[in-house]
Amino acid sequence: MLLKTFGWSFAVTALGLVAAVIYGGWTGFGIVAILSILEISVSFDNAVVNAGILKKMNAFWQKIFLTIGVLIAVFGMRLVFPVVIVAISAKIGPIEAVRLALDDKDKYEQLVTDAHPSIAAFGGMFLLMIFLDFIFEDREIKWLGWLERPLAKLGKVDMLSVCVALIVLLVSAMTFATQAHQHGGVHADKAESVLIAGVAGLITYLIVGGLSGYFENKLEEQEEREHEAEEEAKASGKKVPAIVMAGKAAFFMFLYLEVLDASFSFDGVIAAFAITNDIVLMSLGLGIGAMYVRSLTVYLVRQGTLDDYVYLEHGAHYAIGALAVILLVTIRYEIHEVITGLIGVVLIGWSFVSSIQRNRRLAAAEGGDTGSKERAEVSSGV
Repeated sequence: MLLKTFGWSFAVTALGLVAAVIYGGWTGFGIVAILSILEISVSFDNAVVNAGILKKMNAFWQKIFLTIGVLIAVFGMRLVFPVVIVAISAKIGPIEAVRLALDDKDKYEQLVTDAHPSIAAFGGMFLLMIFLDFIFEDREIKWLGWLERPLAKLGKVDMLSVCVALIVLLVSAMTFATQAHQHGGVHADKAESVLIAGVAGLITYLIVGGLSGYFENKLEEQEEREHEAEEEAKASGKKVPAIVMAGKAAFFMFLYLEVLDASFSFDGVIAAFAITNDIVLMSLGLGIGAMYVRSLTVYLVRQGTLDDYVYLEHGAHYAIGALAVILLVTIRYEIHEVITGLIGVVLIGWSFVSSIQRNRRLAAAEGGDTGSKERAEVSSGV
């Protein structure tokens, strides 16, 4: 079962790591391995969300998502999108960006380095908004309760996450401008670009979030209408074709999943710029990670086992928050790739262990009275 589900992922991993060694030596091998782990760690919650929706779809639409959807995620977001980011940031054509990445790495690296403040501001703001919207939401299950409870209360203020993100952006841009001025004003002209890129990242997040919300609402409306139609058909003795109902609902599910998957893919691509500017290594690492996300989604649909580890979503969002901070800091200062790559793994691992401990406490309290079970549930949110 495990080999059947993850077989393609294992094969892609082997081919990708061999290609990394051929292309960049053992340094390339290490970067691709870290990028793969990064993509898997920040996409754990993506797999859980995908599986929760995918299991409601019929076999045809599941196959569509796991084939066409994966092609879009791997080749569209992981291969094409990094080129687009560099082309826009460096103000060159996409073909020229690819040519430089392959033939003139020194010039390409210089272009990406010059464009890095704008890339970091754009990506940092996008990731920061994801983290803030998560942490300011009042959730029934809390991981770090001492932190999440007060933040959830603050989150009742409208548009608080947008305000906090804009304040962080202003501070980052002003710090960058001040530092640049103190060093002779060489990069002073880029402070405005940092501000504009950060606002663009915020707008992009709001658009993606708006589309996701729109498709989610359409999905709920469609399911409600089809449920009513089914009840009316049963009352009148008629039979509603299951394939029609599944098709309509699944279509909106598919659109919603594609928007969600694109947004999560975007996170991984943006975070990858904090680790390497080499587009080939980036594509290899993120492609491997994307295959594991696909396999995890299939595994969750068939088994549903990871749904029990309720803190994984928290750990993934804390990892996203940490990467957002790192990207904003790298606007001015360098941070070692190992720190960037491993911080997500540490947070995911911590949340996984916490989930296991929570499950054990609840299992131990299962045989006790109701009060014991409630106390165990409350103590799970540390």
